[in-house]
Amino acid sequence: MKLQITLAILLTTLLTARADTAAVYSKQCAKCHGTEGQGDTKMGKKLGSKDYTDSEVQKKVTDEAMARAIKEGLKVDGKTKMKGFEDLTDKEITGLVALMREFAKK
Repeated sequence: MKLQITLAILLTTLLTARADTAAVYSKQCAKCHGTEGQGDTKMGKKLGSKDYTDSEVQKKVTDEAMARAIKEGLKVDGKTKMKGFEDLTDKEITGLVALMREFAKK
């Protein structure tokens, strides 16, 4: 019985964390990266957002590089392509990286 309760609590915690990550993504990322990570939004096209549903795109970027871009932003040739989100916690950033990785698995 204790195991079932522990598993239920763990599952609830994981589902809550996933929902929180999805909310952060929707609020902070989807405008450019799209709801499914394809980068096919008006702003995404303007800024050259990559299609993260493409496994080849995924292979070219490390988790560390993604996390750094989320935290610090991304500049290409001196132009800001993505602003940083310094107010996000490490846990939120890790969740966003994991979510971006899921786009290639769909």
